[in-house]
Amino acid sequence: MTSVTDDLPLAADFPKAQFEDWRKLVDGVLKGAPFEKLVGKTYDGLKIDPLYQRAKGVAPVAGRPAASPWQIMQRIDHPDAALANAQALTDLENGATGLALVFAGGNGSHGFGLEPTADAVAKVLKDVHLDAGIGIELQIGPQSRMAAIHVAEYVKSKGIDPAACDIRFGLDPLAAGAVWGHSPYTWEEIVPAVTGGIKGLAGLGFKGPFASSDGRVIHDAGGSEVQELAFVLACGVAHLRAIEGAGVPLEQAQGMVYARLAADADQFLTMAKFRALRLLWARIEAACGLTPKPLFIAADTAWRMLTQRDPYVNMLRATMATFAAGLAGANAITVLPYTLALGLPDPFARRVARNTQLLLLEESNLAKVSDPAAGSGGIETLTAQLCEAAWALFQESEKAGGAFAALQQGLFQSKVATTRKAREANIAKRRDVLTGASEFPNLHESATVVLKATPVALPPYGEEKYKFDALPPIRLAEPFEALRDKSDAALKARGARPKVFLVNLGTPADFTARATFAKSFFEAGGIQAVDSEGFADPAKLAAAFKASGAELACLCSSDKVYAGQAEAAARALQQAGARHIYLAGRPTDTEAALRGAGVSGFIFAGADALATLQDAYRRMEQQ
Repeated sequence: MTSVTDDLPLAADFPKAQFEDWRKLVDGVLKGAPFEKLVGKTYDGLKIDPLYQRAKGVAPVAGRPAASPWQIMQRIDHPDAALANAQALTDLENGATGLALVFAGGNGSHGFGLEPTADAVAKVLKDVHLDAGIGIELQIGPQSRMAAIHVAEYVKSKGIDPAACDIRFGLDPLAAGAVWGHSPYTWEEIVPAVTGGIKGLAGLGFKGPFASSDGRVIHDAGGSEVQELAFVLACGVAHLRAIEGAGVPLEQAQGMVYARLAADADQFLTMAKFRALRLLWARIEAACGLTPKPLFIAADTAWRMLTQRDPYVNMLRATMATFAAGLAGANAITVLPYTLALGLPDPFARRVARNTQLLLLEESNLAKVSDPAAGSGGIETLTAQLCEAAWALFQESEKAGGAFAALQQGLFQSKVATTRKAREANIAKRRDVLTGASEFPNLHESATVVLKATPVALPPYGEEKYKFDALPPIRLAEPFEALRDKSDAALKARGARPKVFLVNLGTPADFTARATFAKSFFEAGGIQAVDSEGFADPAKLAAAFKASGAELACLCSSDKVYAGQAEAAARALQQAGARHIYLAGRPTDTEAALRGAGVSGFIFAGADALATLQDAYRRMEQQ
């Protein structure tokens, strides 16, 4: 066999780079700083090294059949069944290969969703050829659980062979209970209804899968990859036990369960998570005495990463999430339209969601290689770490008595709460960047078009008989968006947003970097930054501040200029009526003198931007 260098004679003239050679280059850049400075950590505490060697002795993680594309799913969630049907037919005519029927009250409905009635189901599925290889996934909740029966009855009424349909029925009372935080029944009371439904659907000839293990519950609530994986395993095992207990052989029950994971913009963690789930589920199958078969994994791009502000960035987030899930072997992917956080998406947003997948499949050919991450040192290491940590948490839930008992005891909720708190702290400090929301805001963006629709009215979800901590979905950008909403309200009421005057001292070389930082810092909270030329004369900067109409002021320059001009500038601003004066930069040994001159706050990278901005609004409201 010829080597690569046989065809590339120039490459043969260079020595092959070894790991030690790369390490020397890194050490040269660090200039004596410890290598550990470059080691990152996930929210689960897993280490991410800056350099990895190729993993040896590993095999690809089996997912989809070789060179097979994933199903291009499109959300169907319009409350008007006729309009939802028109959307579905348009989607199928323009590249979608599956439909995610999102019913009102489902975990992923986010305020809208289909009406869970037989009439609505018939209208939505009109002219949809269910026996033509179209994937159908039902996303249902406690109030819409009868939708599965209505779909089955519709298939029967049309004389369609159930075995020819590709329908995932989405029965998942565990995820519903986790989101709602209560259940009207015990798990022992729930099981007969679920298994009876599964046996009934299977008896009609549907091939399933029927029961869903929905990891989005954990992800949407701010949880970690390990917590999401462990929850999916716990729910999957609970479903297997229930189905087997109803008299279904495990070999048959094996194909009745599928999983759903969230895919977000962290490419490597998303890829590792999907790969890890396949390995973990195979371990469970082996422990059950089964021959492992590839688990069907459906992916939704993440709800929590969507922003209402600068929503076009959501297209990029969704593209990265789809890229990662597709490469990691997801069997079906649903891209949340980029305007979903604002309301029901219009035709353009739906088209972008479809085409995100079509471009990656048809132009980038992502499905042509099975598990391209196999052998990658970084992703293989992350996969193994996720497997080990998720398995340990899954065992904790088993010791607690299974998924339902673990929820009752708050096992998953307490861990998610800890992770969410850490995540929120990093977002507040802008260590985790939300482009368009916490960083690089645009106060002049135009309004985004969404459809007008009245959500379906649903009855309450049963008696709150068995209560436990809920895991409601969140969006990470919400705290910054709340400040932007205040700014919009001020603009509407008074014709102007709240303002901060950037008091630039010295020359552009002195102040540009910190003035740019300050502008982004304040405008992330909707406080418009009024820029200025460099000042040296306190009287001139005071006059400029008064003319700006700003409520706040922020000194921007270099530490060297601050030493000579900041105190005088702060005093001039105080005399000009500035009630709150910030300084862009970390406090130094001159902090006491600066505060004495009128500086009352410092803004810098790593500071709690959210708390500072919230305090600024409180101060302005007191004026």
